[in-house]
Amino acid sequence: MAWKSKTRSLQVFDTELSADTVEWCPIPQCYNILACGTYQLQKGPDAGSEEAASRIGRLYLFQFRQQGPMFPPLNELQRIDTPAILDLKWCHVPVSDRPLLGMATASGEIQLHRLTDSQDCSCVLKTVNSLELGPDRLALSLDWSTGRADSSDVRVVSSDSAGCVSVLSLGEGSLTAVSQWRAHDFEAWISAFSYWDTQLVYSGGDDCKLKGWDLRMGPSSPTFTSKRHSMGVCSIHSSPHRERILATGSYDEQVLLWDERNMRQPLSESALGGGVWRLKWHPTNEHLLLAACMHNDFHILHCQQALEGSGSACSVLGSYILHNSLAYGADWSRFPLDETTPPPETSEPTRGPAQGHTGGHLRIQYESPTASFDTSLEDDAGHYIPESSSPPPSSPASDPPCPNPMEDSPSMSCLMASCSFYDHMLHVWRWDWTRPEEGCVGKAREGEERGAIGE
Repeated sequence: MAWKSKTRSLQVFDTELSADTVEWCPIPQCYNILACGTYQLQKGPDAGSEEAASRIGRLYLFQFRQQGPMFPPLNELQRIDTPAILDLKWCHVPVSDRPLLGMATASGEIQLHRLTDSQDCSCVLKTVNSLELGPDRLALSLDWSTGRADSSDVRVVSSDSAGCVSVLSLGEGSLTAVSQWRAHDFEAWISAFSYWDTQLVYSGGDDCKLKGWDLRMGPSSPTFTSKRHSMGVCSIHSSPHRERILATGSYDEQVLLWDERNMRQPLSESALGGGVWRLKWHPTNEHLLLAACMHNDFHILHCQQALEGSGSACSVLGSYILHNSLAYGADWSRFPLDETTPPPETSEPTRGPAQGHTGGHLRIQYESPTASFDTSLEDDAGHYIPESSSPPPSSPASDPPCPNPMEDSPSMSCLMASCSFYDHMLHVWRWDWTRPEEGCVGKAREGEERGAIGE
C-alpha cells in the first residue's frame, strides 16, 4: 500500500542577502526558534581586484507561531550584521542552561551566540565567544559532538578554506583550540563528529576525498581515505539513531550511506540529480534523510531498505521545488504541528508567491529577482512535479517501501525550513506523510471492479 506524501508552503521570507544555511533549535523549550545565515560577496570600485571584495552576512532569528490561517507563522525576532556566514549549528544540549548557536564565518572565525530572554518576553541572540581558526581563510563548516544529547564533553569540529580541520573545546563558555591539521589539498568543505564515538571525526574536501580521523591517535594520518565520491565531498552527517551509520553527499550528485566498520564500500548509493550540499537525518525517525541538492531542489529520502543491507538506492518520499535558485540550507524542526489548524494558503513576503487552484492542483506563480516559473505543486500521489522536468532519480520502484508500523508511526507531519542562494529566499513548509485508510482503499478498488463488470 503506497503512502501519501504532501509538501505545502507556509511562508516565504526575503533575506535580502544570499541565504545558505538554516537551523531549527533542538532544545525542547525552543523548538519553534529558527536561525538563518546569509552570505554576500561585495565587490569594491575595482571589480577586477580580489582584494577589493568583501564578504558580508546577516544572521536572522525567527519564531514560528501557529496563529491560524490568516496570520503568517514566521515572526522575525532579530537580525545581526556579521561577516558572511557559511554554516550554522545549534548545540544539541543547553550550555549554562541556555541554547547555544555556533556559526562559521568568512572571517575565519567560529562564533558562539547564546539565546537569552528579551525585555518583551521574547528572545534574542547575544555573542558570547569567538575563535579565529587562522589568517586568510574562511570557516566553512562546524559540527557539535553532542548529536546524541550527551553533555559530558562539548566540543566543536570545523573545516576551512585552507584545507584544515580544527577541534575546539568548550569550557566555561569559551572556545579553546585542541588541535588543527591539514586534512585536504584544497577546501575542506565539511567536517563532522561520529556521534557514537566522538573521538572519531570525518572530513570531506574539494580534492574528492572523504577521510576519517581518530583524535586519540593524533592527526598525523587518517584512519581511512575514500575516493568513492568522484567530485568534492561537501556534506557529512552521522546518524544519531543507528550506531556506525554515516551519510555523505558530494558535487557528484550522489548520496552514499556507510557503515563505519567498512569504509571501502558504501551500503547504498542514491543519485539525486544535483550536488548534495547538506544532509540531515530526521530528529527522531531513523529512516528519514533530508537532502539539499543545489541544482535539483530539496528531497526527503527513505533509507530503511538501504540500512538493512539491500544495497538498493534510497527512495524519494517527497520533494520541495518552490525555490528558484541554488538549494543550500535545509533542516527539520521538532516543533509539533497543530493538525486542527489548516496551514495558510497564502504568504506575503517582500517578493512572494501568488497562489490559486487550477484543475484540483495547487499552482503557484513564483516571482523572484532572477526568474519566474509556473509549476504544478502536487501530482495525484502528493509529490511536487515540475511541468518542464522529470522527477528526481530514485530507486527503480516508483513507490517507497511500506514501512513497518512497529518502526514508523501511521502518519507524520514535519515542519521544515529551506533556503536558496541567488534569489535570497527562506521558505518554511510542512511535509505530511500518511498511510491511506485500508477501508477507503478497499471501497475504491471494489468500485473499480464493479465499474469494469458493468462495462
